[in-house]
Amino acid sequence: MKSALVLSGGGARAAYQVGVLQALAEILPASQKNPFPIICGTSAGAINALAIASHTGSFRESVTDLVGMWQNLTVDQVYKNSLADLLRGVGKIGLSFFNQGVGKAQPIALLDNSPLHQLIHDNIHFKNIAPAIESGNLDAVCITAMGYSSGESVSFFQGKPELRGWRRYHRIGTPTQLDARHLLASSAIPTIFPTVRINREYFGDGALRQLAPISPALHLGADRVFVVGVSGNRNPEHWGKRRPVRHSPSMAQIIGHLFNAAFVDSLEADIEHLERVNKLLNMVPEEKRKEAGLPLRTVESLIISPSQELDKIAGRKVRYLPKTLRWFFSSTGATAKGGGATAASYLLFAPQFCSELIELGYQDTMWEADTVRAFFAEK
Repeated sequence: MKSALVLSGGGARAAYQVGVLQALAEILPASQKNPFPIICGTSAGAINALAIASHTGSFRESVTDLVGMWQNLTVDQVYKNSLADLLRGVGKIGLSFFNQGVGKAQPIALLDNSPLHQLIHDNIHFKNIAPAIESGNLDAVCITAMGYSSGESVSFFQGKPELRGWRRYHRIGTPTQLDARHLLASSAIPTIFPTVRINREYFGDGALRQLAPISPALHLGADRVFVVGVSGNRNPEHWGKRRPVRHSPSMAQIIGHLFNAAFVDSLEADIEHLERVNKLLNMVPEEKRKEAGLPLRTVESLIISPSQELDKIAGRKVRYLPKTLRWFFSSTGATAKGGGATAASYLLFAPQFCSELIELGYQDTMWEADTVRAFFAEK
């Protein structure tokens, strides 16, 4: 059976995925090569996906390097954040109103993420992907982005020659040779980071319009999927909670819900759909399915999601941001008091926040160690 790793988006929340992978690397044998012949990532999850897929060492070594990157990550390595940089971003958006909402020299965005270019260059070695595929250690790696002209979710994948592209409703899979542009496009949070031109179209964050985040892994041949989420919504303890209403929604609180709709809801809906289809198929004998001409199969899945609310953690860690960003987040309500800590969590690339998420992901996975071992047992 072929296992696929599916890493969703979520900005700084993707640090949680790193903790999950760290625990997984400890649970599996130290000499284990990459246990995922198929790796799919979206947005910040795409960076984690490529870091694993392009590493030449063992799975544990690749995860160790990834943990080191995230534990030492700072805001300065992702986007410029001085007062002048913030004012420049606001100014560009303002000037676009006099040019039909279009940036004159470059795509409009509030923040300049040019430092991220260097981070990707230093940590992602695209040239190693082809040899990994040729050696059989990797079947395919896939990065999803959203095309602003077509409005379609495009999964760019680099894999074995026999793998073919696909087309579904608003979803396309296309073979290509991956490079930094695909990562920058997939992680371009709308209006926050600039879009990226690939061929004849501008692309943005892959979480947008990604109606079926698990689908690319299945198209690439996965029989089972290991999915890492970035929200605690699957924990029944968090269902139906209502916090006291102190004021109308802040700007950041509204943006936070929009981000959740893009980064969280689609994945969780797709997981629920997968589980329901599996239950239905298990009620129909395989012979009956063949007789009826149903080309469906059950897909085993293991989902690891945060046991704690990341918004609350973000609310406690906003104070570790640079002074200018603290003022910016406070003025828009992106704090626990303003109700917009959700929005802050996507941009909170502070070591204190990322390290706590890594630890949380590690603990959540270790609690499921027996289930993880059973999932990866030979079948």
